[in-house]
Order: sequence, then C-alpha cells, then structure tokens
Amino acid sequence: MTFVAREEPRGQPGRAPDSSGRGPTPLQQACRHHVDCGGESIQVYSVARLAAREGVDLGRLPFSLRVLLENLVRHADRTEVGDALIRAIVHDPVGRAGRDTVALWPARILAQDVSGIPALIDLATMRDVLAGRGGDPGRIDPRIPVELVIDHSVIVDHAGSADALERNVALEFQRNHERYRFLKWAQQAFRGLSVVPPGNGILHQINLERLARVVMVDRSGATPMAWPDTVAGTDSHTVMTNGIGVLGWGVGGIEAEAAMLGEPLLFPLPETVGVRLSGRRPGGSTTADLVLLVTRRLRETGVVECFVEFAGPALDDDRLTVEDRATLANMAPEYGSTSAFFPVDAATLGYLRRTGRSEQDIARVEACCRAMGLFRERGSPEPVYSRVVEIDLGSVRPSAAGPRRPHQQIPIHAIRETFDRHLEKAPEKAPASVPERVPSKVPEPGAAASPPPLPDGAVILAAITSCTHTANPAAIIEAGLLARKARARGLTVPPWVKTSLTPGSRVVADYLAGSGLGKDLDALGFQIVGYGCASCGGGSGPIEPWVQDAIDQGGLRVSAVLSGNRNFEGRIHPSARANYLMSPAMVVAWALAGTIRRDLERDGVADDRDGRPVALADLWPDAAEVARIVAGQVKPDAFRARYADLAAGDAHWQALPDVPASRFAWDPASSYVRRPPFVDVAALPERVEIHNAAPLLVLGDGVTTDNISPADDIRPETPAGRYLSQQGVAPDALHTHIARRGNHDVMVRATFTGGRLPNELLPSGPPGATIVPDNGDVASIHDVAMRMMATGVPAVVVAGKEYGTGSSRDWAAKGTRLLGVRAVLAEGFERIHRSNLVNLGVLPLVFEAGQTRRTLGVGAGTRFDIDIPADLAPRGRIPVRLRTPDHPEQTIMMQVRLDTEREIAIWRRGGILPYLLDLAT
Repeated sequence: MTFVAREEPRGQPGRAPDSSGRGPTPLQQACRHHVDCGGESIQVYSVARLAAREGVDLGRLPFSLRVLLENLVRHADRTEVGDALIRAIVHDPVGRAGRDTVALWPARILAQDVSGIPALIDLATMRDVLAGRGGDPGRIDPRIPVELVIDHSVIVDHAGSADALERNVALEFQRNHERYRFLKWAQQAFRGLSVVPPGNGILHQINLERLARVVMVDRSGATPMAWPDTVAGTDSHTVMTNGIGVLGWGVGGIEAEAAMLGEPLLFPLPETVGVRLSGRRPGGSTTADLVLLVTRRLRETGVVECFVEFAGPALDDDRLTVEDRATLANMAPEYGSTSAFFPVDAATLGYLRRTGRSEQDIARVEACCRAMGLFRERGSPEPVYSRVVEIDLGSVRPSAAGPRRPHQQIPIHAIRETFDRHLEKAPEKAPASVPERVPSKVPEPGAAASPPPLPDGAVILAAITSCTHTANPAAIIEAGLLARKARARGLTVPPWVKTSLTPGSRVVADYLAGSGLGKDLDALGFQIVGYGCASCGGGSGPIEPWVQDAIDQGGLRVSAVLSGNRNFEGRIHPSARANYLMSPAMVVAWALAGTIRRDLERDGVADDRDGRPVALADLWPDAAEVARIVAGQVKPDAFRARYADLAAGDAHWQALPDVPASRFAWDPASSYVRRPPFVDVAALPERVEIHNAAPLLVLGDGVTTDNISPADDIRPETPAGRYLSQQGVAPDALHTHIARRGNHDVMVRATFTGGRLPNELLPSGPPGATIVPDNGDVASIHDVAMRMMATGVPAVVVAGKEYGTGSSRDWAAKGTRLLGVRAVLAEGFERIHRSNLVNLGVLPLVFEAGQTRRTLGVGAGTRFDIDIPADLAPRGRIPVRLRTPDHPEQTIMMQVRLDTEREIAIWRRGGILPYLLDLAT
C-alpha cells in the first residue's frame, strides 16, 4: 500500500508513544490494546477502551473526534495535552468546542511543488543559519514522512492534438529546470522526503489511490505499533483523503514546515457539524451536482473552522461510492470547513481492494480500526453533533457553480441569466455577429478566408481537469459516453473553444483506452494534454491568437467551463470574466454549445449534421451503462501497474543531475530559487506599539488568496514583469507566478495584484496601485509599501468578511509580510490564511459586530494606533485608536486572532521559522 522512495524516519518524535521520556500516563496505560493481524501482534491505542473507562457511550462520539482523541491519547505525555483535557473532551465534546486548545501530530505531510518548493527552500535556509551558528545543519530534517508530488507546474500550452502531451511535458521541464534541480537536491539531502516526479498525476488523487495508508505502522520498536493515518497538506484540498477515513486538511506551507520538524498543529477544539445524507439521487444528475448542492448549503449554514462529518442512510448502501465520498470531501475548502470526514467502513475496504492495495494491508486496516473504535458498522446509531444539516439526495438537480465562486450553485437553465446579471449587459464594442445558434461544424483547414465570429458569451475554454472529478471513474466515463453520442450525431466543437483533458492519475488513460471512450473524447478535442492540475490551478495556457484578438477588439464577454473546484475571476484565464464549475460530462456538452448564453435543456446543445437540434437528453449517458463500464474497466491490476515505480520519473527527470550535499548551493543569478529573508528576524518587545499606521489598501468582502498572490502568467507591464525584465529575463520567458514562488523579489512585487482586486482607496483603479499616505500620489502597491518602510510609516491592510478565502497559499502571507504590513484588520478571516499571517508575524485583528471599515469611515487619511500588551491572552480584545480627516479620534475594541499561547509566542518571535530555529539551536 505504501509508496516510499526512501526509508521512512523511524521512531521519531510525534510518531511513537511515550516519546517524551516521562513514561506512559494512566490514560495511555488504560487505552493500550494489542491486535492480532494475521499472526502479528500490533499495539494500538483504543478510543473504545477510553470511552468504556470513562463510562461514555462510544456511539455518541463523532468519528472525526475519535481520530483526534486517539492522537491526543497517544501523545498524552506531552506538555501540550494531558489526561484531564482528554477526559473532559470525551465527556462533553459538543460543549467544549472552542473552549480548549487541542493538538494534532500528523502522521505525514503531503505537499505539491508550488507550496512544497518554498517550504523546502525555507528549510534549506534554516540549515544555512544553523550552520552559521555553529550547529549541525543536518538537524533540520523532516521528522515525519513528507511526500511531495510535482503536479502544479504543467501548463496547457498545446491542446487538441495527438502530440499535445509530449510537447507540454517538454516545455514543463524546459521552464522548470532550476526548480526541479532544487527538488533533486532536496530529495537526497532530506532523509524524510519522498518526491513523486512530474507527469504522474495530481497529489490528491495519487494520495487517495496510493499514498494514503489509512493505518500507519511502525516496526522500529520491540512491538509493532499502529495508529490512524493523519495528514497535513500544503494544498487546501488535502481534505479529499477524508473520503477514505484519513483525517487531514490543508495548512499553510510554513505551518507544514513546523509539522515536518516535529511540532504539532495547535487549534481550538472544533465544532463538529453532522451532514445527514438521505434519499436517492435522481437520474440525469451527477456527483458534481450533489457536491455543488452540498457546497452551497454548507456555505450558507456556516461551517468555517468546523469539522464536518457525513452520516445518514446514504452511507449504508450503494447510493454513494467511495469515489463520490472523496469528491464531497474534496470541496471542503469551498464550503469552508477544516475537514469533511467519512468514517472507515466496509465500503472503504472495498475501495482499497479496488485500487490495488494488498489483502494483508486491508486486513490490518480493518482489524486496527475496529480495535481503536474507528470502524463504522452499517446501520449503527449516528453520533451526537453540535449541529446537523439534512440533505436529501433526491433534491439534486443538474447544476453548475458560478460565475465567480464555487458556492454559487445555479440550475443549468439559469446560467445565461447569471452570466448577464453578473457581467455588464453590453460589450464596449459589439461583435460583428452574434449568432443565436452556434455553427455545429468546424470549417475544414483553408476552407474559410477568415475565422468565424465569436458569439456573445463564447466558451473559450472547456477543461476536464482537477482531482475533484478525475478521481471518480464514473464522472469520466459519463463524459466519454456523452462524447461518443455527440460524435455519432456529427457534432463538433467550435474552433474558438480550447478543449483539454488533464487527469489526476495515469489510470484514467488506461480505462479510457480499454473502453474505447478515449477515442471519442479525442475526436472532440479532449485529448490528454498532461497529468496534473493544469486549468484548475491556473495553468490553462494561451488561447488561439485570433480568439484573443476578437475578444480584445470586440470587447466581448466570454466564459470558461471546467470540472475543477475553483472559479475565481482571473484564475482560469485572464479573458474569461465568468467561470462555471460542472461535471466532466457537462463540460463536454457546453464545449459543443460554444456559448454560455444558451439553455441546453430548452434549446438543445447544437445542431447535428442534418441541421436538427440535438437535445441534452439525447446525449446524456445511461447510468447502467456507466456502471457496467466502470465495473469492467477499473481494475486493481491497473493501479498496481501504474504505481509500481512511482518515484522513478521519466527520461527528463532522470536526466537531471544528482548533487549530493547537505546544504544547497544558492545561485545568485537564479530567477527561480533564491535564499529568502524570513529567518533572520528580530523578536518583538514584550509590549508592541504600532503608532500612526496607515492603510496600504482598503478591501471589501471575499478577498481570495488568488487576489493577494496571483497564480497566473506574469505580464511584462506588471511590477513583477518589469523586475524580471531588468534581470535579463526575456518577455516570453516570464513564466507564471506559481513557478516563481521560490524568488521572493518577484513575489513581493506581485502581492495584491491578482484578479482585478478593487482597492477602495482607488475605486477607479488602476489595478495594482494605491495611494502614498503622505502626499496622495498614486503608485504601484510595491513602490508605496517600500516608501512607507523607508519613511517609517507602519502599514496595515483593512478588509471585510471572509478575508483570505481560497487556496492554502503561504505566499499570500509572505508577500504581505515583505510589504511591511504589520496587521490586517478585517471582519473575518478564512482559517488557513489567518494561520499563515500569524506564522509570518502579521497580526490578524477582527472588528466587533456592527463595526466595519465603512461605518468607521476608513480611507486614505486614516491613521491607527495599535498597542498590544505584554499579558495578551489568546483571542484577547485590545483597544485600537483611529483618526480620520472627517472624524476625531475614536477608540474601538478589536479581537486579536492569536488563538493559542503558542501562536502568541510565534507572533512575538517574528514568525514560525525564527521560532523553530531558536528551538533547534
């Protein structure tokens, strides 16, 4: 079951029990249990025994909290936890939510390249600093397994051709040579690191299909020991593995670094929200439709920083496959929860068997989970939750989400209306022609003297992408069958639509080839163009020049459709002002339609070769046929074969040089990998005074980490582009922001420049600019921030609700810190970004109810005085004084979102990296 590119660290702190050296606690002794696994005796800590000892009905405890309790018991000899806290949580998990700080020592770390590389660069820097202090640089090494999957760097430069995959791979290695050389060094330098080379798939799908153990085993001691697999990931969709009973969630890259070095994740005991699934999904609907319904309902309910746990009769039969469960869990960042948990049960064991895990491993998972009290029996009583959300699968209808947020679920027939409502009604310049019905045939090469006119609302990009749905074979088979029926009717995709298929696993190619459906998708332009995140992560690549010219010259409103999980404006393609999430089959249907301004249910998809309209129902795949193909094609042998040598890589990877050394040789000429300045930071005084601070920006609600730290192409006219040009980088080699995350000088210049972010200090723009506090001049955000630092004016950012929603992007906090921002004052923070700010030494402050930037009149002339006392308590309230040109000085109370004593210590030290380095010295 386990992928290990090198031997895992053994007996390291945070893995084995009793690692403090103080001996087991009474609770640990009472909860120890030995399990017979095929003649091998394995020791576990049993939550069932814990509940029995405390006289508590085990069935009342949510399964996600049981996993957390096992972790707490196993580390009860540590200073952060103790028997008394564990007993209190067992007796009243609902009532104690938010009152107690708990710890999780994850079993492993999961990382992707764009977050993992900066994290490893930080560790390499810590090695340098430790060596400079006379210490052993080898002490900076992961103490738990770290598995890094290179999946975010592929860009869809080429699509719609048989050689697109090969050409995209070649370009990927050409562009990322410096970054991949660094990873080759890191792979040999850090004993606890395993790297999955590019071209294998998406980290969450690979994690689900291969890396996830469900139960970890350590045989380094006299008696083997097992415990639940738990994972902290540098990508927010790490929670996808909750679908097979592995508790995990996304954390910032810097928080992951701390966990790598043996530190626990500390957080307030979460509220546990139960989602009770009942009924049966109607025919004609997809898993994506269910997921979008759940995302909307839970975002409306409010589950931020909660554990969500799924329950109900839909878990007892075939209404939901485990792949469906994983799809639901994957979208937890979109509905805002920390986790989205499905307990281990018989269906989980079936999934492990279906994906090629060994029978020995499966038997061990079942035996250990039963012994630990973590196995859900069919028909068992539902646990007691803080709140319960009822969702009837029978209410699911064909839908999409858009045009700009994943929780904006809308029925298929309403897409045109939302497109018109959310975008300006008329383009700046009308297109030459806006056909009511899209041409169904692509002109033969050379047949037309000029390209066809783009319709209003043209779909310029249709991407089957993202682990969210490509990890679900039924979803891909649905798309293939719809393509087959469309092909039989002579339908083709209009030439302005860029089509692509980027699976999260090479197994997808196997079952598409075996079923013959790959040829049908190929015929419509959905050839496999790469194995990675691609369009979902902002790697859509360019559209045809004539299409771009038509958009620019005609001021056209255009759109994108994708089977991903994020649709923030500017993320998928800069020209697509509206992006819609939907099932892979619907992506194919809308690609055929060619415009989003069409009701597919009423008007049909397109005209066939005889000019007759083809209804969506005519193309929709039969559920029984989908199930038959999945059963016949998705086999364990395919998973075993594809994952047999996961660490080897292709010829491009193998050709990269191996440079054995404990410390990295920094290249001062590199424009990709630079030594960052986050370690050598002075500690703050006991009392911190931030006086006469000015707002660098004033922002609204729902600011995303894409807005703060963009992931798209670097354009020559931007501050980041100009900087790289000054360093001698050619305009056509600027690459993307995500590829440049190892260069802090690039990333700080890109901070707060993503997705047309409206700065209320400059309501009319231009984007990426702000006001100089002392004279009212307008300049780039970077230039203004540097001027404020030079003149000693502290900078703050003021914002509305849901600040920092979206990806777990540590550079959104790193860039904020490098701009000199001392504090962010907002109405509310998304979980991961708040943590990232703290770990970079930036103070998060929350307005009290009824107070906003608008009620307080915050503007360009506002000044703030913020004093933080030496005796600040977690989540304490402090007075903040502010002055505006129109109002005398006023004092308001704000909550400091430093949630634990450890977070206070980290913030005072200037961030997590200097804090950890002090511990290592």
